[in-house]
Amino acid sequence: MKKIVTLICLALIAVGYAQKKKEIYLFTSFREPATAGLYLAYSEDGYTWKGLEGSFLKPEIGASKIMRDPSIVKGADNTYHLVWTTDWKGGNGFGYASSKDLMHWSAQEYIPVMKNEPEVVNVWAPEIFYDDVKKEYIIIWASTIPFRFEKGQEEEKNNHRMYYVTTKDFKVFSPAKLYYEPGFSVIDCVIVKKGKKEYVLVLKDNTRPMRNIKVAFGKSALGPFGKSSEPFTAHLSEGPTVVKVGNKWLIYYDNYGEKNYKASATSDFIHFEDVSSKISLPEGHKHGTITTISEDVLKGLMDRK
Repeated sequence: MKKIVTLICLALIAVGYAQKKKEIYLFTSFREPATAGLYLAYSEDGYTWKGLEGSFLKPEIGASKIMRDPSIVKGADNTYHLVWTTDWKGGNGFGYASSKDLMHWSAQEYIPVMKNEPEVVNVWAPEIFYDDVKKEYIIIWASTIPFRFEKGQEEEKNNHRMYYVTTKDFKVFSPAKLYYEPGFSVIDCVIVKKGKKEYVLVLKDNTRPMRNIKVAFGKSALGPFGKSSEPFTAHLSEGPTVVKVGNKWLIYYDNYGEKNYKASATSDFIHFEDVSSKISLPEGHKHGTITTISEDVLKGLMDRK
């Protein structure tokens, strides 16, 4: 009898420990004019977000020394890896830094991923994804190379396609290659692993008539991805990021035409429900990505001086 009671007590302790160590959602962000650097917000339910005071990483690299579109992922090594846009126009790379606690960061590095493309106009919104199949990181971004692709109403210097590199250690990178060519100008792509061999690419159709968000499907993190869907957001929306909450995926995005943030919920990336009335974000929140942190990491962020 004592043995049974002991086992029950140990089980209850284990449950209590698991509850105590629950993961907290963390949303990266920046504020215009993008010189202050990395802002963070946290949430326990994935819908209501509270901002953490001040910048957590001031940009020091790139010609403009700005940080836009900070994308973060927690690697298999429990290290947070961050990439960001360093220049609105000009530049052939993106910024990179890593941290264990989001307060103490490695030296910032400029990764010139498009150094072999002398005509490249920009490197926009790098998005980082950890491929748990190949045990490597994939970074995708949008660049314009004038006269490389057919265009619609876009100017030659605004006709984007998606490119990528892979790395296992952020020291050695594969050569940059074309990632997604849908036949139109595309930016702000996010890779989502939906199933064991099912991936979703959430993307912004950046053509002048559209400028809204769509999805495409593939069987690996590197694609190929099929034809994009019809848009599920309104005109003038961009910067999607995706997080799974319960059995639903939430897609947050910048509804910049109306100067607000919105979110859609989906279980299959085919049917979408507008859940914007259920979300709350700090004022000024801009294009970032969502990861998770422990309660201990959150406490450190809140207690920092």
